[in-house]
Amino acid sequence: MANVNIRRDVTDPFYRYKMERLQSKVEGKGNGIKTVIVNLSNVAGQLARPPSYVIKYFGFELGAQTNIDPKDDRWIINGAHESSKLQDHLDGFINKFVLCKDCKNPETVVQVKDANIVLDCKACGQRTPADMRHKLASFILKNQPKKGKKDKSTKKADRKARKEAEAKGDDEGVNRNGHPSPGDSGSDQAEENGDLAVEAGSDDELTRKINAGAKDLPSEPSTQEQEVQWSVDMSEEAVKARAKALPEDLKQTLVIDEDAEEGENGGKSAYDELGDWIDEQAKEQGSRSKISDVDIYKKAKDLGIESKHRTPTVLAMSLFDEKNVNKQIEARAALLKKMIGDSEKHQKAFLGGIERFVGEIHPALIPTVSAMLLPIFQEDIVAEGVIKGWGSKASKKYVDIQTSRKVRKSAEKFLEWLENAESDEDDDDDE
Repeated sequence: MANVNIRRDVTDPFYRYKMERLQSKVEGKGNGIKTVIVNLSNVAGQLARPPSYVIKYFGFELGAQTNIDPKDDRWIINGAHESSKLQDHLDGFINKFVLCKDCKNPETVVQVKDANIVLDCKACGQRTPADMRHKLASFILKNQPKKGKKDKSTKKADRKARKEAEAKGDDEGVNRNGHPSPGDSGSDQAEENGDLAVEAGSDDELTRKINAGAKDLPSEPSTQEQEVQWSVDMSEEAVKARAKALPEDLKQTLVIDEDAEEGENGGKSAYDELGDWIDEQAKEQGSRSKISDVDIYKKAKDLGIESKHRTPTVLAMSLFDEKNVNKQIEARAALLKKMIGDSEKHQKAFLGGIERFVGEIHPALIPTVSAMLLPIFQEDIVAEGVIKGWGSKASKKYVDIQTSRKVRKSAEKFLEWLENAESDEDDDDDE
C-alpha cells in the first residue's frame, strides 16, 4: 500500500512522517449506497488519533452519516465518495487537529483542559490550541479516550504473567523438601549463625576476582565519545539534489515538484518570464490575440515549463484581453488542451488562474465567469467533474476567500445549467 507524506504540501521524498494513502470502496446501490474506508485504523494510528475522530470529521465535512464505533473495523460513510476527495478532507483534519500550529510538526498529543483542546507538540514543546470552531471540537470534548483502561485480553495476559513470576520466585527460594536452598546466603538461618561469608569457589568469589583484575585494565573511551554525530542537510538545494540523484523508476513513483517559487537568488522564475514575455509581445503586436499559439508553446518549452502544472495558471492570467474573453478562450482551445491535457492538477491550476484573472487583474469581469466557463467546458479544456468540484467550495489558494466566494457565486448560473443538462440526459436514457 502506497505511503504519502503526512503533510502533502511537503514534496521532499525523504520527509520522515509518512502515512498510508486512504483506500476506500463503494458498496450497495440506490439509497443504501455507502463508502467503506478499508485502512482507516492504520491511517489514524499513524496520525496518533482515534479513528472515530477522523470518520466523524469526514461526516461533518461531507454532510453524511458515519459509524464511530464499529465492532468489525468497517468504517462507513453514507453515500459514494472518491478516495481522492477523502484524502483532501484528511489534509484538512491534519491541519486543524494534528499539526502543531508553531512548527507544523505532526508529533502532537491532544489534551483537553477547561473545555479547550490543546495540541501538545513533542518536537518543539509548544502548546497550541486546536480549531474550536469546527463541529469536531465538541465531539472530541464529549468523546475523550479513557486513560489507562485495558481490554479483557490485556488484563488476562497481565494476570498470567504475574502468576508465573510469583511461581518462579517461590521455586528459586525453596527446594523440594521445603527447606531454604544451600546457595541462599541471605536466609534467616545464615543470619542467626552470623555466617554471611561467601563460600570459597562460589560464583560470587569468582565475580569479585574478575572485578578486581578489571580495575588494573586501561579504561576505554565511552561509547558516547566514540559515537559519530550524523546530520542531514535539509536545505532546499540539498533536497533537490537528492531527488535528482534518485533512479528514474523511483522518481516516477514519487511526487517531486521541481518547480521553484522564485528564481535563483530570489530573481524571476520561469513562470514570471513567460508572463512578461506574453505582455511584451502583446504590446509589440497590439493585441494578445495576435500572439501565435506556436510561439507561446515554443517559449514555454525553451523555459522548460511546457508540461508543468503551474504553466496553465500563467496562461489563464496573461493570454486574454478584457473584452470577449469567452471568444478568446475558444480561439485558444487547441493550445490550452495541448498544455493542460487530461491532468486534473493542470486543470485545477487553470481554473485557479481564471480566478486570479477576474478576481485580481480585472474585477469588473467577475459577473461574466459563467460565460467563460461555457467554452472551457464545451471545448473539453477542463473536465466536468473538475469544474463541479471547483465550484462546490471556495478556496484561498489563488485569491483571498472573499473574492473566491464572489467568483463561485457568479459561476452558479453555469453550474446549475450543467446539473440540469445532466438530468435531462438521464431522463432521455430512461425513456
